Amino acid sequence: MKNVHFSGLTRFAQNAGFAVVLFAVLLVVNLFLNPARFSPGNWGTLIGLAAPLIGASLASAPVILAGRGGIDISVGPTMGFVNAIVIQVLFLSVGISSPFVLVPAALLTGLAVGAINGFLATVVRIQPIVATLGTYLVLGGITLTIVPAPIGPAPGWLKAMAGSWSILPLAAIVVAWMLIRRLPYYDLLMAVGSDDRAAYTAGVSVTKVRFIAYLVTGLFAGGAGLMLTALIGSADPNIGQSYTLIAIASVALGGVSLAGGRGGLAGAAIGAIDIFLLQSVLTSFNVSTYVLQIAYGAILVSAVVLTALQERALKETHR
Repeated sequence: MKNVHFSGLTRFAQNAGFAVVLFAVLLVVNLFLNPARFSPGNWGTLIGLAAPLIGASLASAPVILAGRGGIDISVGPTMGFVNAIVIQVLFLSVGISSPFVLVPAALLTGLAVGAINGFLATVVRIQPIVATLGTYLVLGGITLTIVPAPIGPAPGWLKAMAGSWSILPLAAIVVAWMLIRRLPYYDLLMAVGSDDRAAYTAGVSVTKVRFIAYLVTGLFAGGAGLMLTALIGSADPNIGQSYTLIAIASVALGGVSLAGGRGGLAGAAIGAIDIFLLQSVLTSFNVSTYVLQIAYGAILVSAVVLTALQERALKETHR
């Protein structure tokens, strides 16, 4: 058991070591530049601000782990679509405010989007980035039709989750993933992501495994949509899409191989926190949003290059 534990820690260090080091550096820099903002009394607010990005990153990871270029670029629009459904359709139009209705509705909405993406990418066999780009555009259009302009407010219980209570949906996603890791499905997922041909030869239903990965991504994106709604306290048709590429950059930064089969949600979460801390540092210097975009692009490219070099080094070691 100890050997398995240490083996897991070793793999985590190999995959997310750079993200962990960057986290420590950025945290120290933030504490130096803005100690008041990062004081213990403000941790709840910081968690609320970072929660949608962390949620989007966690949602993006399962499909990437499944391999075959499974990058779901519709995660951000799914969050925005969930935001519009919860606020405009269910709360403002129908008058439903109960969390026992809105939470399942958000999760089922995300699950439905995941099912559509999974069908297109695994059954119809459209390239995942093309399939999810189509979903991205469709969801963006539907969201703008439902909510042409920002409107609110959100239910009181949901707005209250913008602070320290936002840890609850994040914890729910983490618990769900921990349960998945205990299932035989997790080993199949990683096997398919690493080498789908070998997995298929061994009798694994590659299509089924990848389809389920899209379902998990959609389900987690629904939860991330609730976190986004809690943060902004209203419905905004444009804000969800901004999380798409940042989430993918976070996943790559966290050591998840974009080729699939290596990494995990813990690394994706640390990558998201790194980007949040980087945003805070750059904001302290009053840089423009254009500089932030440059930083995101540089992070994504650097993370992919580092991952590729690491994979090459591991292959050389195993020869």
